[in-house]
Parts: sequence; structure tokens; C-alpha cells
Amino acid sequence: MAVRHFLDLGDAGADAIAAMINDAIDRKAAREDWPRGKADTDAPLEGRVLALVFEKNSTRTRVSFDIAMRQLGGTVLILEAGSSQLGRGETIADTARVLSRMVDCIMLRTDDHAKIEEMAKHASVPVINGLTDRSHPCQIVADLLTMIEHGKALPGLEVAWFGDGNNVLHSILEAAALFKFNVRIATPAGYEPEPEFVEMAREGGATVTLTQDAVAAARDADVVVTDTWVSMGQEHVHNKLAAMAPFQVNADLMKHAKPDAIFLHCLPAHVDEEVSEDVFEGPQSVVFDEAENRIHAQKSVLLWCFGLLG
Repeated sequence: MAVRHFLDLGDAGADAIAAMINDAIDRKAAREDWPRGKADTDAPLEGRVLALVFEKNSTRTRVSFDIAMRQLGGTVLILEAGSSQLGRGETIADTARVLSRMVDCIMLRTDDHAKIEEMAKHASVPVINGLTDRSHPCQIVADLLTMIEHGKALPGLEVAWFGDGNNVLHSILEAAALFKFNVRIATPAGYEPEPEFVEMAREGGATVTLTQDAVAAARDADVVVTDTWVSMGQEHVHNKLAAMAPFQVNADLMKHAKPDAIFLHCLPAHVDEEVSEDVFEGPQSVVFDEAENRIHAQKSVLLWCFGLLG
């Protein structure tokens, strides 16, 4: 079987991602009230080692992949760019070939998407995208799981996005193409998502609306999503914050969504910037369910990469 890399959602496709979500639901339910570090009954990845390679800081990605691998019966090792040869000039290609002889799977969290493509090109084990500037597919598998857990059927769903047209939004648009839900995108001029992702969603059958009217985007939405306005390493912060201010998700904006709408945020949040405290801490917020679901979703991503699912 060819090596299964998970660099974007399309690498797996709709059927496999649906299988991931169903598997995550089942495994999560089977673990209710268990200690977090106890392995699943079948321990399907016993003896396997996952390398977690970080060129960008992380909390949720680091912890969720570590715990996911433990629950599947495997182990992890963590490499930071600043304390490995990767951060001292060793090429991505050489790192991929070395790690492929020492571990069973590689997760890379980095900036330029070309780096993870280079890693996958030269690795003989699965490579998983833990985040790049282009996309964040593992986050969106967790988001889809969270939507379904909260009673949202994906086909025809109305998802409203507010703020920066970033990597998370790109993966939401890719998911929209695969699962036929609609996305309204409210962003200031100059901060729209990459056109290729908008076209991808539309070609897949999703309705994608780009607007600078936050209220119009929120109207009758089933899911409201935002993200940090300023990502790690970005410049011209003050100008960007000023442009984003009208797109804050607050109580007035949420009133225009459906009464049973849920609020998602991949975290970390800057409360009172992209989201008001009353929404972040309010009854429609499911952000901590979403954060926990990174574990359950990534377990299923790992199983798919190893050919044990889908």
C-alpha cells in the first residue's frame, strides 16, 4: 500500500474523513471516565512511534497528538527546531529520510507549506500536517466532529467565518467542498482567503459568500467561527487589528445567527479582540469540546495514515 500522507483534507477524501469522524465518536464514547493516559482496549498502534516536529510553538497540537498516540498504544518523541539539526541547517529532505528509518510516522508543525510537501516527498512513513501557513486539516477534522456532536448535519450547513482569511479558513473551505456545506466569509478588504480555496469549495458544490458585512454573514448561521487575528510572526499588527475590529464575534452579532448556533474557535483566543468574553464564555461556545476533540480526531487521522481505517 502506498504511504498515506495527511497534508490536506483532500489527501483522505470525504469517505475517509467520515470514517475518521465515526471512529472518533466510537472511541471517545468507549473511553468515558477512563484515565487520559490509559490505552484503548485494542491499542492498535502498540509499538509504533510518532515523531512530533515543531518549528512553531504549540499547546493543543503538541498535547493532543501526544495523548492520542498514548491512547492508541504507541509512543511519541518531540523535536524542536531550535534543539535539533533541522534548526541548524539540515535539509528537510535529509531529516525526512533519517526520521523514516527511526520512527513510524512524522507530524510537522511549520510555516511554509512547501516544507511539509518536501518532508512528504522524501519520507517513507506517513507525514501529517500539524499546521502550515496554508492549511490546518487536523483542526478541521476536530471541528467537524464537534459540529456533529452538537447536532449539526454537515450537508447544507451554514457556516459563518469572521476575520482573517487564514489557514484555518482554507481548510474549512476544503471541508465544504467535500461535505457540501456553505460558508459565508466576512473579512475586511485585503484579508480574503486564497482564491483557489474559494473555487475549490464552489466546484465541490458549496455556496461561498464573500462579504464585508458581518451581520449579513451571521444571519441564520448554524455555526459561527473565528480565529486569532494576528498569527505568530505576523507584522503590521496595529493596522490589522484596526481593520478587523468590525468583525468581532460578540453578543450583538450572535443574535443574527440561529438560536441553536454554536461558536467555534481553534484557540488560543484573544478575548475582547476577535471574540467578546460573553460569547467565548457563553452557552453557545463549544470551544473546549472542540479543543478536546483534537485528541479523538487525531487518533482517527493516525489510524487512517497507518492503513487501519478507511
